[in-house]
Amino acid sequence: MAHDRTVKSILRFNAGRDPERLALKYRAMRKSLLGFLRGTNHLFCETAPDSPLLRAAPAVWSCGDLHIENFGSYKGDNRLVYFDINDFDYSALVPCTWDLLHFMTSVHTAAESLGFDCDTASRLCTEFLTAYTCALREGKARWVERATAQGMVRKLLKGLKRRKRCDFLDSRTVSRGKKRSIRTDTGKALPATREERKKIAAFMAGFAAQQPNPGFFTLLDAARRIAGTGSLGTERYVLLVEGNGSPDENYLLDLKLASPSPLARRFAALQTLWESEAERVAWVQRQMQAIAPALLQPVELEGRSYVIKELQPSGDKVELDQWNGKIGRLEDMMTTMGEITAWDHLRGSGRKGAAVADALIAFGEDDTWPAPLATLARECAAQTRRQWEEFCAGYDGGFSRFGGRLSSKAHDA
Repeated sequence: MAHDRTVKSILRFNAGRDPERLALKYRAMRKSLLGFLRGTNHLFCETAPDSPLLRAAPAVWSCGDLHIENFGSYKGDNRLVYFDINDFDYSALVPCTWDLLHFMTSVHTAAESLGFDCDTASRLCTEFLTAYTCALREGKARWVERATAQGMVRKLLKGLKRRKRCDFLDSRTVSRGKKRSIRTDTGKALPATREERKKIAAFMAGFAAQQPNPGFFTLLDAARRIAGTGSLGTERYVLLVEGNGSPDENYLLDLKLASPSPLARRFAALQTLWESEAERVAWVQRQMQAIAPALLQPVELEGRSYVIKELQPSGDKVELDQWNGKIGRLEDMMTTMGEITAWDHLRGSGRKGAAVADALIAFGEDDTWPAPLATLARECAAQTRRQWEEFCAGYDGGFSRFGGRLSSKAHDA
């Protein structure tokens, strides 16, 4: 039964994850169709049609999970703030149409929760594809920052300019005199175990010793981080370090286990070998973004690879649900996201097996593929809805007949 296959695939992919955070993931997946799509990238990889629209397109470096909520702001290593794709866990070398297909599917799955209809979703997908192909034809990789942003993105970046470090720290930590500790009462972090704290402290001591300014990385506190949907339950921590001085110049870092990309199996012939999964994630992110996030680098902890970087708050994203019935705001977003996708594809062109820029420019000039790809996205969205309904039916049964384990807290949510 399809019902069985869907639920078993989800349980198999998430096996071994932290039960407490996995319960949060399943709850987010049950809450909305978009949440389900975000939490089941592997399922999309397994079940999306084997279409010529994918096979014949130029290969590009991809974040691997392009969707309407995978764009946000971050502080670059030059300390300027940018708006770009921001999650590269599933990065891989794929046909460029794969990113476009997954993104447009996410627009359709977001329609209900954001309050627009199917026709509007199709219109927004057209705006996205038009912006993408126009940017490809230009063949020049640009970027979005405060001076060049428009609409809701401009509002976001201007607001971040006014935010002070101490205000951000106060939202994520508790200050007692000159000492801070990470808050675990905001839904963004959970307490780390004694064993986890010991492991992280030993790692950070060795990591700091290898840095030009070891004192900056003096560990003050650590907690299990709650962020995103797809990766919830994987090993991930928020670290509070000394930075440039306590209490108001402390820094928060993100330390995340790097796992294999679900796309690596589907597009196995295109993949490049890496020394570690973390090296893949960090390398692709550096190639695709105009400026890399601050402190981004692959590291090793007890024989497993992790990515460490300055923490990017999950709240530093455009609040799409605040379009307030003004469709022009969403159209501006689609234009920005389409351009960013093209620029990131161009920026990685010719590297480690990716198509050269001339091939991408020629593809942008070809007008035969956008319309059928948009139709395929609508079909994928319909398939995702069926899978979501199958998941919800199994979830309501506690997954017991599939051998799954679900906390009563998550099941009752």
